[in-house]
Amino acid sequence: MRRKSVNYAKYGYIFSIPFVLAFLIFNLYPTLYTAVIGFTDMKGLGKTTFKFLADPFQNFQTILKNPSFQESLGNTLVIWIINFIPQILLALLLTAWFTSPRRKIKGQGMFKVLFYMPNIITAATIAILFSSLFGYPMSPANDFFVTLGLSKEPINFLLDKMTARGIISFIQFWMWYGSTMIVLISGVLGINPEIFEAADIDGASGAQTFFFVTLPNVRTILLYTLITSLIGGLQMFDIPRMFIANGGPDGATLTTSLFIYNQAFSGSYLYNRASAASMIMFVIICVLSAMIFYVMRDKEASKIYKLNKKMEKEYKRQEKATRRAA
Repeated sequence: MRRKSVNYAKYGYIFSIPFVLAFLIFNLYPTLYTAVIGFTDMKGLGKTTFKFLADPFQNFQTILKNPSFQESLGNTLVIWIINFIPQILLALLLTAWFTSPRRKIKGQGMFKVLFYMPNIITAATIAILFSSLFGYPMSPANDFFVTLGLSKEPINFLLDKMTARGIISFIQFWMWYGSTMIVLISGVLGINPEIFEAADIDGASGAQTFFFVTLPNVRTILLYTLITSLIGGLQMFDIPRMFIANGGPDGATLTTSLFIYNQAFSGSYLYNRASAASMIMFVIICVLSAMIFYVMRDKEASKIYKLNKKMEKEYKRQEKATRRAA
């Protein structure tokens, strides 16, 4: 008897329906709606009626000329760069240690859990923790400075711009280096072990193996880490919002996400300008991501692709010439 075949593909589509519906309702629709009201005069809490502006890019021009937005964009980039560079360097160093077959560090699982743990703590908890650590006039940091004689009186750390940015950068670094390390380790573990064995047979040192074997083979993982860190860094909101109120001191910790929040929900309810700022940040993220993709592209593969396209065009040209001659 002929057996009836079962099509399992339909069950995959059925199980994906809840995600697709949730994405359409809670992600795609709000994104499109945000893009639309950026071209309108929509203001006010609970207001649903709006009209398109005569100059559709008026809100975008206003935001780009806004000194607070310019300052927030600069603050966001500075805080992200200060926290990401040591984050990726430490994550790479820990990855090299934990994946080295020569070192064979004991208790790797415990260390990985400890390093990753700050990432699972809520932002509100961490903000309160560091506010207490650097509080004024009584705090562990002030007690430390006074006890060692480095300061005669308590220091208000959060009144200094660079100190406030530095603390927020450190919080971001402390929260995310463990997550970055885990992602990089997973990428290294996916490399064929025979490559490392060949490098070991050829007499490559640990540093040479890491720089000339490991890093080139985790290029895709590094690209993923850079892009996700860029997106998360430019959307930084929770720690600056909860650690220091209103982007203080003197706007030094005002990020673009905090600026957008203030435009939309802090008294003015300028939904149109907040939406315009969101779309500007979307474009900036896309441009920077494209630049990262271009810089980290596989140049050899790109050359081979271009050569193949050139040969294909030459073949088609010769084929057309042969047809015409015939």
